[in-house]
Amino acid sequence: MKAIDRVKLIGFPVRGDERGKLIAVENDTDIPFSIRRIFYIYGSDDKVVRGQHANRRSEFVLINVAGSCKIRVTDADGETRVFVMDDPSVGLYLPTMVWKDMYDFSPDSVLLVLSNEKYDPDEYVRNFDEFLKGKTEGADR
Repeated sequence: MKAIDRVKLIGFPVRGDERGKLIAVENDTDIPFSIRRIFYIYGSDDKVVRGQHANRRSEFVLINVAGSCKIRVTDADGETRVFVMDDPSVGLYLPTMVWKDMYDFSPDSVLLVLSNEKYDPDEYVRNFDEFLKGKTEGADR
């Protein structure tokens, strides 16, 4: 199966009452991996493009917990899909070796990112042309 075919939206159960909503996510249950790193992106505007890389080992779930943004994913064959992230009860699962661009951030956007790996700059593929040519070790072709 191609990497882009493994990209999927994940709905999280929303709990709550008159006091408000609550969403809980758990390793290996709601998230398809054990979480080893959490980070978030905020303060970006609608002209900023974040990401612009693929990862050899890292898988991700991205959740826009406030505001909205778009996420464009591309596989090594050049197939592209765009997801609008504007619901905090939905995450986007990204497997290894998909190119990701996050963009069109609303002023209040907070994009939470969960990963199965700790940060390692050596596992990043940052050259899009090489990614498309399959010249990156671990590319899913």
